[in-house]
Amino acid sequence: MHSFRDVEAAAYCPRKLYYRRTSPDETEPPEIVGERREIAFEYDKLLADTERLKSAPIDVTPTQFQSRLGCAKARLDRWDDLSDPADTELFLSGRECRGIAHKVLDSPPSLSLVFAGEPPEEGIWRPQSARLMAAAKALSWERETAVDTVYAEYPAYGIVRKVDVDARRTAAYREAVRIADSIDGPPARTSNRSKCEPCEYQPQCGVKTRSLRSLLGD
Repeated sequence: MHSFRDVEAAAYCPRKLYYRRTSPDETEPPEIVGERREIAFEYDKLLADTERLKSAPIDVTPTQFQSRLGCAKARLDRWDDLSDPADTELFLSGRECRGIAHKVLDSPPSLSLVFAGEPPEEGIWRPQSARLMAAAKALSWERETAVDTVYAEYPAYGIVRKVDVDARRTAAYREAVRIADSIDGPPARTSNRSKCEPCEYQPQCGVKTRSLRSLLGD
């Protein structure tokens, strides 16, 4: 059975998943990741207390943060459940995947995953979508009922997005699971070198990245 994180890695780059599995000492996430995730459990306090927000590990101004979060609060019909979830850091085990859901909502069942990085302009990143679908399917399996919508949170940017569990996202998740199932040796290197620079396994992988300046011959 795959972890949610493994499915995310498979959707990002199969070679990254291979090195994660074969690495003897997987590194712990940086401390800032946990600090940013904590923001997602203090939304109402931070909306009401600008001074407290000034010391929070956010990547936008306090005004931007409060404006974005205020819009999310007005737009999302389950804001109260997200700000005060029924369960937090809940381990879920489905038919294919298992892992931690940062927030679990009841009646109807839903969940949220909290991401420490920057969101795209719209929607969520494809690997994060695969991870979110893995969590949704596990929750559906445990509760024996459909999970139609889930949430992605980017607390350092004041962004909360509702995500439909639709056929397109489910198909991408199934493909990530298929990739994870098939890995028994190092897959081919990705042709998308932009993925390599931020990857923690770049030294083992041996991919050499080049700057834009070098590609232009300067």
